Amino acid sequence: MEHLEHDADAPRLRRSLKARHLSMIAIGGSIGTGLFLASGATVATAGPGSALLAYGLVGLMVYFLMTSLGEMAAYMPVSGSFQVYGSRFVDPAFGFALGWNYWYNWAITIAVELAAAAIVMHYWYPAVPGVVWSAAFLLLILALNYFSVKGFGEAEYWCSILKVITIIAFIVTGVLMIFGIMSEPAAHDFHPGLGVFHTGEAPFVGGLPAFIGVAMIVGFSFQGTELIGVAAGESSNPGETIPRAVRQIFWRILMFYALSILVIGLILPYNDPSLLKNGMEDVGASPFTLVFKRAGLAFAASLMNAVILSAILSAGNSGMYASTRMLYTLARNGMAPSVFARLSANGVPRNALYATTVIAGLCFLTSLANNNAVYLWLLNSSGMTGFIAWLGIAVCHYRFRRAYLHQGYTLDDLHYRARWFPLGPLLAFALCMVIMLGQNYAAFTSAKVDWNAVVATYIGIPLFLLLWLGYKYRHGTRLVPLHAIELADYHPRLGRRDA
Repeated sequence: MEHLEHDADAPRLRRSLKARHLSMIAIGGSIGTGLFLASGATVATAGPGSALLAYGLVGLMVYFLMTSLGEMAAYMPVSGSFQVYGSRFVDPAFGFALGWNYWYNWAITIAVELAAAAIVMHYWYPAVPGVVWSAAFLLLILALNYFSVKGFGEAEYWCSILKVITIIAFIVTGVLMIFGIMSEPAAHDFHPGLGVFHTGEAPFVGGLPAFIGVAMIVGFSFQGTELIGVAAGESSNPGETIPRAVRQIFWRILMFYALSILVIGLILPYNDPSLLKNGMEDVGASPFTLVFKRAGLAFAASLMNAVILSAILSAGNSGMYASTRMLYTLARNGMAPSVFARLSANGVPRNALYATTVIAGLCFLTSLANNNAVYLWLLNSSGMTGFIAWLGIAVCHYRFRRAYLHQGYTLDDLHYRARWFPLGPLLAFALCMVIMLGQNYAAFTSAKVDWNAVVATYIGIPLFLLLWLGYKYRHGTRLVPLHAIELADYHPRLGRRDA
């Protein structure tokens, strides 16, 4: 339902992203500080067994979401992804809310990454004010997205390559340590292996409450895989590249996470004092740093600081791309000011890019104020939006598949078909809902409900509902009947009409 039409000579988004870009965009979006730093917190909180189980369960949910998104993106490769799917397959008001929810999520995430990058640079240059580094990195991210989509894709590709190499080196080093081939000579009482995995209350520590708490952290760690759907609108030959990327991405990500957690659990006891430290301020608390140090690699802290910095910049770069394309699509569909639908000669929505940059910069500046209340509210409210986007993917796929069959199309015509329908999207929806609602359930179980904590955690849900119901009330939209869902102009045998 794109309201703004372009003539043949008007600028268009360029389909410059290849399969290698798509794979690394999703890997880069989901492998970051969640693995390099928060993985230590998961093991320390719930033990290695619960951490592995949580990554497996959430990984299963992400698998179903990725296959759902892959089926829709291969069939309808548009830059707005699930915003367009929500409008077409569910209700225009639902698509409106999903689009603004996702734009808000990544615009705020950029601000968070700018603050984190300043902290990382403090490790090397403590005398330089953090705001200088944040401003420099914001300009760098703006430049990477300004000239062409290929610049964004190449930056993500090489940042992701660095992260993948680090993870592989970590796993190889860990395996050598577990089998006694490599270890620090001074650590006489250090004996990695199954004994560490079963230390104290391990492998399952803290019971079900600890497991649920870890599942929340794991869920945030996997967020970013849905970027492949947003990038589909600028991918070359999406009917082939998207299915190939979807098939590869999930197993690579799960392998990296599962093997990394297993190595951490076999080398670092869950009650290790160093592992219990938390926060971006101490890179030495990263389980990757600790393992490398115990292998006798003295440069581990500097190495991991550089890798974490690349992960932060990669996340900020992805956030700028995703939020810019989402704002562009909202404008194309008449759900945002039309000025944001304009493209440069080389197919970049620069007005949307400028607006996102300004919002990200303003949100970052709130963190510099003496009163951090505004910044913390922005941060907490954005935390829920990633899960809402995942819920939207599950709902959209369920409606898409039902409409596709209802209108007489055959599944054999799809470029990519998600397995386990309808179990996949239904199970993903249920697991995602449990994780969302359980993020701060402890606030309700205490003798007195902590309403400040409740509001800070769950504010994203009423904001989404306000967008959805407000648009529905103003425009009188309704659930789109299955027979009225527009599919013909994207029929796989006919191709897309306005490619």
